[in-house]
Amino acid sequence: MTHLRSYLFTVLTCVAGLLATMATAQDFDALVASLPDGNFDDRAAVVGQIAASGDDRAVGLLEALSDGELQVLKSDGRLVIVTDVKGVDIAADALTGAEAGVVPRRGASAIRVNNSLRRTIGAAIGILTLSSPDPARRLTAAEAAFRAPDPDQLDLLQTAILDETDPRVSAALKSAIAATTLAGDSTVADKLAAIAILKTQANQAALGILTPLVAAPDAQIAAAAADAVDQIERTQKLWSGAQNVLFGISLGSVLLLAAIGLAITFGVMGVINMAHGELVMIGAYTTFAVQEVIRNSFPFLFDWSLLIAAPLAFLMAGAVGVAIERGCVRFLYGRPLETLLATWGVSLILQQTVRSIFGPNNREVGNPSWMSGAFDIGHLTITYNRLWIFVFALAVFAILLFVMKKTPIGLQMRAVTQNRAMAASMGIRTGWVDAMTFGLGAGIAGLAGVALSQIDNVSPNLGQSYIVDSFMVVVFGGAGNIWGTLAGAFSIGIANKFLEPYSGAVLAKIIVLVCIILFIQKRPRGLFAVKGRAVDG
Repeated sequence: MTHLRSYLFTVLTCVAGLLATMATAQDFDALVASLPDGNFDDRAAVVGQIAASGDDRAVGLLEALSDGELQVLKSDGRLVIVTDVKGVDIAADALTGAEAGVVPRRGASAIRVNNSLRRTIGAAIGILTLSSPDPARRLTAAEAAFRAPDPDQLDLLQTAILDETDPRVSAALKSAIAATTLAGDSTVADKLAAIAILKTQANQAALGILTPLVAAPDAQIAAAAADAVDQIERTQKLWSGAQNVLFGISLGSVLLLAAIGLAITFGVMGVINMAHGELVMIGAYTTFAVQEVIRNSFPFLFDWSLLIAAPLAFLMAGAVGVAIERGCVRFLYGRPLETLLATWGVSLILQQTVRSIFGPNNREVGNPSWMSGAFDIGHLTITYNRLWIFVFALAVFAILLFVMKKTPIGLQMRAVTQNRAMAASMGIRTGWVDAMTFGLGAGIAGLAGVALSQIDNVSPNLGQSYIVDSFMVVVFGGAGNIWGTLAGAFSIGIANKFLEPYSGAVLAKIIVLVCIILFIQKRPRGLFAVKGRAVDG
C-alpha cells in the first residue's frame, strides 16, 4: 500500500509539472501574440513579461523583434520571423520555427520598435543570458540590466546572484539589483542600501540613476542621493585628471619619437630640417610595405610585422637622411635660411615620390594582436597600442642615450656639438660625423613612423602633422639635449590634454605655442641648455 501511494504521488507530480509547463508555454504564446497590439509602452511591458517567462525561445524572438524581422503576415495574421535569403524573403513561424514559405512583396508588416523599446529589448535579452555558462555573457547581461533597470526583473536578478561564483559578475549583479531597486516601489531602507552601493560606482551611469533622486519626495532618499552625487562628481574629477595625465603621456610619447631625431640633427649641426616629417612618413610606409608582403606571402608572421618593420624603417629612413645630408645640406652649413628652404623643397619631392609609388589615398596598417584591445585600471581605460608606443618611445630614448654616452660615434657627436673647430683639430672627421648624425636622426624618425602607423593615417601628409610640434619640443627642451627633449615632449603633451577640454584642440595648441614663445624670451636655450665653448661663446 505504501508503494502504491508513493507511485501515485510520483505520477501526480509529473502530471502537475507537465500541466505547469503547458500553462507556461500557453502564457508565452499569448504574450508573443499580443506584441503587435498597443503602443510602444505596451510592447515594452510585454517584452518584460516575455523575459520573465524564461522560455528558451525568448532570446531569438526578441532579437528578431529588435532587428525588425518579427513580422505579421497580412494573409492570415500569423507572427513570423522573416529573413533575407539571396534576395528572397523567407518566413518561419515565430513560435514553432516551421517554415512558412516565401513572403510576397508587402505581404507582411514588421512590428514597429523605437530606440527606447530597443533598449528594453536589449536589457531583456541580457536578463535571459544570466544563466549562461559563459561568465563573459553573464557579465554582459548584468551590465545590460544595470543600464536599463526593470523592476519586473528584480526577482530574476536576485536569484541569479545567489548562484553566481565569478566576482566580477557578482559585483555587476549587485549594481544591477541596486539600480532595479531604485526604479521600483521598494522600501525606503532598500533604496538607501541601493544608493550606498551605487555611491561606490563613480561612473556616469550611476550618476544618471542617482541624480533624479535628489528631488525625491522622501527626505532621507533625497539627502542620501545628493551626498552620493556629490561624492561621485568629486571622484570623477579626480579620475578625469588622471585620464588627462594618461592622455598627455600618450601624446608625449608620440612627440618624443617624432622630435628626438630632430633634436640630434638640430643640436649637432644647427640644421633646420623641414623634411624631418617626411622621414617619419617613410618609416610608416616601410611598415605598410612590410605588412603587405607578410599578408600576401607569410600571413602567419603578421604578429611579428612591426618587429620586422622597425629595423627596416630605421635603415630606409637613415639612408634617405644620409643622402639628403650628402647631396644637399652639407653645401649649406652656416646658412640657416637656405637650409630651411632646401629641406622644404626636399620634403615636397619626397611627398610626391610617395604619391607616385603608393598613391594619394590613406593606406591600411594593421595592429598585431598584442597591440589590439584595452584594459581598465580603476576608471581609466588604457589601450594596448598606446601603452606599447610609450614603452617603445622609452626604449628608443634609452638606446639613443647609450649611443650618445657610451659609444665612439656618440663621443664624437658630443665633441662636434660643443666645439666643432676643436673637434676637427683633434682629428675628428666632422663631415663624416655630420652625415652619421643626420642618418641617425633620420633613422629614429623612421622608427617614429612605425609607431605612428598604429595610431594615425598612413598618407603622404603624415609628417606634416608633427613637424611643428617636433620643433616646439626641441626648442622648449633645449636644442641638442636629449633629456630636454624628453621633458619637453611630456610637458607639452600633458599641457595640451589639460587645456583641450576647456579650449578645444586647436586653441590648446595655440596657447601652448604662445607660452613656449614667452618662455624662450626668458630662456633662449630652453629647459636644458647644451654646455660647451662654442655654444657659450
